[in-house]
Amino acid sequence: MATMNVSLPNTMKDWVESQVKTGQYSNSSDYVRDLIRRDQQDTKQIILLQQAISKGIESGISDRSMLDILKEARKKAHT
Repeated sequence: MATMNVSLPNTMKDWVESQVKTGQYSNSSDYVRDLIRRDQQDTKQIILLQQAISKGIESGISDRSMLDILKEARKKAHT
């Protein structure tokens, strides 16, 4: 495992230490690794959402009414 030194303002250092004291993390490195994993997951989700939005925009305007779309979605949800 690689080592990286990070400088933090005292308030952030205190925050990290307080999170470790809760017992959820074994040390400050464990806490930072968890933050990075969460950021990686969030970034992946944002990319997927952006792709879905782009796909929706590129698909054009539907000729169906909102009511028809809702009926179809409800029908799919119940099957």
